[in-house]
Amino acid sequence: MTKFKLGEKRPLVISGPCSVETREQTLETCVRLAETGVVDMLRGGVWKPRTSPGTFEGVGLKGLAWMAEAKRLTGLPIGVEVASAKHVEGALEFEVDCVWIGARTTVSPFAVQEIAEALKGSGVSVLIKNPMNPDIDLWAGAVKRFAAVGIPIEDIGLIHRGFQYFGQSRYRNAPMWPLAFEMRSRFPEMMMICDPSHMAGSTEYLLELSQAAADLRYDGLIVESHCNPSEALSDAAQQVVPGELERLISSVNWRRDAVDDPEFVQALNRFRDEIDQIDAELFDLLSRRMRVSERIGRVKKDNDVVILQSSRWGEIRDRVLAQSERLGLSPEFLNAILEAVHVESIERQNSVMN
Repeated sequence: MTKFKLGEKRPLVISGPCSVETREQTLETCVRLAETGVVDMLRGGVWKPRTSPGTFEGVGLKGLAWMAEAKRLTGLPIGVEVASAKHVEGALEFEVDCVWIGARTTVSPFAVQEIAEALKGSGVSVLIKNPMNPDIDLWAGAVKRFAAVGIPIEDIGLIHRGFQYFGQSRYRNAPMWPLAFEMRSRFPEMMMICDPSHMAGSTEYLLELSQAAADLRYDGLIVESHCNPSEALSDAAQQVVPGELERLISSVNWRRDAVDDPEFVQALNRFRDEIDQIDAELFDLLSRRMRVSERIGRVKKDNDVVILQSSRWGEIRDRVLAQSERLGLSPEFLNAILEAVHVESIERQNSVMN
């Protein structure tokens, strides 16, 4: 069996059950996935770090034996999540090809360091999920900890699974794509794999998120699949049967980076010039707005009035969001822009008043 090497296959498709629950469920799911011909690696949750105690937290070591059996039956490499050195010890014993660090683990530098040291010299590939909270430095710090113990950078990859979001979002975990773009700019040599299952929290949005990832030049997908999702012991709503997984992957259009066509280049440059002009005007207007905010700060200071005027902020927000449909811009996008403008405006007024 050929040793798995991260980066040799793009796009890389990883699939398997959120949790391995029984030997029969594990083998049936994995064999059916292998038969689709679209899966490059099998995944399975053996230890499940759940939010609340008392929920299903995985079957442990015997699940690794089932995954190892699935590897022998299908010839596909296998990957599991690890959250401690003891988990790593078990994974290595059962010759797991790849491990990933879950979002709940990435937030803990102590746990990440422990896992990194346990994996040192193992030759096993490591995928690191973004932390649950939108903290790029924490995500980058996890990468650096694995690199620092001598794990080759080519054996480390990234999984973008979305972030917990305080506010309204139709997804379980908001993608916050710009944060992933920033992470890619810091580690351009690393694979970035999208996890639409955890982003969506529902099979309804899997295709649109998978296509978005393909259009944004991601290097692969990790999608949860179960032979009988309605009876799954964890995350039933976001898992698809192997046949649906095959249709999903076949429906994703992995587009070319570019084409050598003068008309294409000319059209692209024309629209890019237009965007550059709009950006110049947009940021000039933002600069003017902040100068007005500073003048408001001086008026408030002269009259000994507090900076934050909640009713006024509410009026601005409601007025702008009410125009969402007319503008053709999502409420989520408008709200994010408004929040950023509001924070900067308060900072400007605070600098004037203090």
